[in-house]
Amino acid sequence: MTFLGLVLGTSWLLMGAALAQPLSLQQTLDAAAVNWDVAITKRNLQAAQADVVAANRAPLPVLSAKTSQIDLQHGIGGGGLWQNKRIDKSVGLDWTWERGDKRLLRTRGSESLVTASQRDLQDNVTQQHVSALALYYDWMAQHERLRAVQSIADSASQLARSALVREKAGDLSSQEVARIQIESHRAQADVRTAQLGLETAALGLAQITRLPGNPRAWQPANTWPSLQNSAAATDTPSQVEAWVDQRPSVMAAQARVTAAQASLSLAQAQKKSDITWGGSADHFPGTSNRLLELRMQMPLQWGYGYEGEIARAEALYQQAQEWLEKTRLGARTELLTLVQAWRSASARAEGYDKDILPQAIRVAQQAELAYAKGALSLTDLLDARRTLKATQLEALDARNEHARAWGALLLLTRPAAESVMVLSQ
Repeated sequence: MTFLGLVLGTSWLLMGAALAQPLSLQQTLDAAAVNWDVAITKRNLQAAQADVVAANRAPLPVLSAKTSQIDLQHGIGGGGLWQNKRIDKSVGLDWTWERGDKRLLRTRGSESLVTASQRDLQDNVTQQHVSALALYYDWMAQHERLRAVQSIADSASQLARSALVREKAGDLSSQEVARIQIESHRAQADVRTAQLGLETAALGLAQITRLPGNPRAWQPANTWPSLQNSAAATDTPSQVEAWVDQRPSVMAAQARVTAAQASLSLAQAQKKSDITWGGSADHFPGTSNRLLELRMQMPLQWGYGYEGEIARAEALYQQAQEWLEKTRLGARTELLTLVQAWRSASARAEGYDKDILPQAIRVAQQAELAYAKGALSLTDLLDARRTLKATQLEALDARNEHARAWGALLLLTRPAAESVMVLSQ
């Protein structure tokens, strides 16, 4: 079973190497910027742009035609219907004059909503970038995890084969051989778990990017971000506030405040009644063939001054302002939390990189040498190997956490192209 697992694992790695397709972080972010979620948000923007066209127009004129003065008691007379019969026929045209700059206010509100939709789209792209970056680094970590546990499994298999030779020579007890075999089986199980983790990470990356090809064949084209470059970042209070102000979600909320203010002004403008002007040309045989009617209509606001519409618009305006403050607070909290996460992850990754992992490697090497010379028990050797394995995986997790926090902070505060450039240094 151990041999079969080793063969399957090696075959899987060889197949991936044979079909290797490098995938860079830039490719991943570019693909995430045009995925389904972004496409759906673009439709919202297109709908908002169409609303501007609908809002920026005057009321359409109304064409009317009617017949009247039809005498049912004495009859309408003989002759042709249009020229001789005593029927009053008229054709009219009416047009409403909007007062109070209603058209301007409608258009202004719709244009503000277009701005909000544009910022929503930008925010969605940024969020997709952050998610894709996290998935990319998780996928990178799974690649390195698989290589690490495969190396440990190879070493465990070699030790198991040596143990069998030593058992035949009478140099090792059967109990110690069994313990070594158990460690080898566990290492092979870890390889299969790592393979599953890599496949799952690749599928998640494929889902958010919709890139063609076999995700199993992808190979990371990037390396981990430098710890020294990220340590040079600044996060002063004024810088954080500048980051907050440039967040697309905050700018979208501000645009919605402007739209709500325009809606409030539009509701207040309803107090200025619109006037409908009209006229019609009449034709009444026997009286005159050229009769003209002029008319003007306007609603009489007796007992109601659109208080309900105005109150509702005021409530929505206050709601938009409160939503802006909530969005600003959320953006500020997210950035400060991300800064703290980056600082913690950077210190943790640097600690593993400079001190913890090198010490674990030295201890494991010394244990291997001492065990080979018979100066160390099997229990101590296995403990050293387990410590090294745990330390390697913890160091990998620390680099992954640092890369994700640093990358997310860059994407939320800088353009994507610049962020990738900094991460690649």
